Order: sequence, then structure tokens, then C-alpha cells
Amino acid sequence: MILATSDRLILRHFQDDDLVALFEMNREPQILTYIPSALFQQLGDAEKVLNEVIYADYERYGYGRWAVELKASGEVIGFCGPKYLADFDKVELGYRYFPQYWRQGIGFEAASAALPLFKTLCDVDEAIALIMLGNQASAALAHKLGMQISARSQFQGHDVDVFHTWL
Repeated sequence: MILATSDRLILRHFQDDDLVALFEMNREPQILTYIPSALFQQLGDAEKVLNEVIYADYERYGYGRWAVELKASGEVIGFCGPKYLADFDKVELGYRYFPQYWRQGIGFEAASAALPLFKTLCDVDEAIALIMLGNQASAALAHKLGMQISARSQFQGHDVDVFHTWL
């Protein structure tokens, strides 16, 4: 299901055909430098996340992470979108992209299309972004989106800045 589009991108629900892309974006050490999760070792790792996290969030909350697809090629190049974080009782804007798409404005373009949907699809008036200390690129993107640091906290054993915005 397509949720939003921008000049270059389509934001949509993940689907079974995205399994390889999900696997690849979670097995590359460079991508996971500031992500508190283990590298995927096999395709089954991605299948488990797709079924037990992403699809489960769609079913439970009506929303979850969204695939980011290039309009020109149909290629999935990352994800962007909401996730309910029980530890914070807030909806987080999360994003991750393959390195060849970094520094091209993709993150800002996708997040700018995603954030306005949070109010209606997630029924919230605010959003957060958890950014591990040292992740200057993600922090710069959050600032560019108008988010401000509201706290420093811990998430999955790592120090994070909690960025916040009203919608």
C-alpha cells in the first residue's frame, strides 16, 4: 500500500518481495554503525523481522516502518516511518538507507513526506527520533526537520539523544 510520494520516492508498506533489501540493509556494518542491533547473518533473520516486527506492527498499531522505493527504478533503498516505542510511550520516526544514497537529500525528502502522516495514521500530535551519540548525519537530519533535542536517554544499552517535534 502506497502511503506517500515525493519527487523521487514512494513510501509504502513493506511486502514479501522486499525481503532481500531488508536483509541487505541489516547486514552491512557501515549502515549499522549507529543502530543498536546485531548484523543479520542469514535471510531468515530478515524474514523474522519482517513477520514478527514490521508486519506485527502493521497489524497491532495500523502503522510501522515503511519501505522507501525509488520511483525511477522501483528499487527499495531503505526505510522511513513510524514505530511505537513502548519504552518511551511515543511514536518514533526512524530511517535507514543504503550508503550509496547518503548525502543526496533522500532522508529529508522521505521524512518530510512521512511526518505529516503521523497525525492521521498514528493518531499522535508529536514524534520523537532516537539518535545514538556521535551520529552527526542523523542528528543533522532531525534538526533540518525541525526536531529539537528534548532529553538524553538510554535505548537498548546505548546513550541516545531524544529529538522531539510537535506535528
